[in-house]
Amino acid sequence: MARIRFRDVRHAYPPPKGQEPVYALNEINQVWEDGGAYALLGPSGCGKTTLLNIISGLLTPSEGEILFDGKEVTDLPTSARQIAQVFQFPVVYDTMSVFDNLAFPLRNRGMDEKLVQQRVEQIAEMLDLTDNLKKRASGLTADGKQKISLGRGLVRSDVNAILFDEPLTVIDPHLKWQLRSKLKELHQQVGVTMIYVTHDQVEALTFAEKVVVMYEGTVVQVGTPVELFNHPRHTFVGYFIGSPGMNVLPCSIDGGQPVFGKNLLNIESRIKGQLQGKLEVGIRPEFVEFADDGIPVRIEKVEDLGRYQVLTLTHEAEIIKMVMAEDQTVPSENPKIQFDPHHTKVYCDDWVVEEAVNE
Repeated sequence: MARIRFRDVRHAYPPPKGQEPVYALNEINQVWEDGGAYALLGPSGCGKTTLLNIISGLLTPSEGEILFDGKEVTDLPTSARQIAQVFQFPVVYDTMSVFDNLAFPLRNRGMDEKLVQQRVEQIAEMLDLTDNLKKRASGLTADGKQKISLGRGLVRSDVNAILFDEPLTVIDPHLKWQLRSKLKELHQQVGVTMIYVTHDQVEALTFAEKVVVMYEGTVVQVGTPVELFNHPRHTFVGYFIGSPGMNVLPCSIDGGQPVFGKNLLNIESRIKGQLQGKLEVGIRPEFVEFADDGIPVRIEKVEDLGRYQVLTLTHEAEIIKMVMAEDQTVPSENPKIQFDPHHTKVYCDDWVVEEAVNE
């Protein structure tokens, strides 16, 4: 297991002749703790697989250093990093039995056969593969084969980290929840550093203790699921985390308070100083409520999703999403809303504005 540190890490792929390099990964200075469960979350092309490949040694960064437990490994090959990696598609030896597939990494390192037997049986029990140990891998379903891939990563006790590159892509939707829960359970049992790449927020928030949200090659926030939901530092985090995502609305500042349309909004602490750039206010749909006196809106749509309702509202040309309990009543005329001041955030050029801005 390893504590992983990124020191000024950046990466640009070779550009076409005569063009300036475009960085696929902007500067990262992070420390990921030993034994942690991390998810790299973001849309396609945001740099998460590039970062994963830098950790594994499949890619050497253009700039910066990566350290495992204080030892620099930037130029070390994958084989010297003690890394296990599970890919999108199951990598198994179809002609071998499940047992031999799981035993392969251990036998390859010359482990005593008695110890191999013990370790394989232990991992097979964790993954519910015990009844299949004597079967050929070719006879298993896609999720069974992916369990073998997971098992080959877990069977070694000498790994610094296990890397998962969207490992549930080929798994049937009804089995994904089971495997996500199994991965979380396995992490708690073995305590090895795990890093999981996905574009699915449900997978990330289910599996990880800390989620690393990436956008256009930049790590925009690292935090627990609760931190990302309650305190998004970037508008992308607010939009990408949650369903529906955070409302991001244009605003101006008057007397340290945001103004949306012609409506002065209350916030927890007033903004001090001058802001230059694109100004927006962010509020999650869960923290929007009807009020006797507030922002006048028009109700465009009400969706009943069982335990709650999602309302689509408009104020002038802006769309506002609102979440309310199923037993709450929707006003029949002249609806008005207000934003919870404790959860109303101001953003400048997409980054959250701290309450105190230098004069």
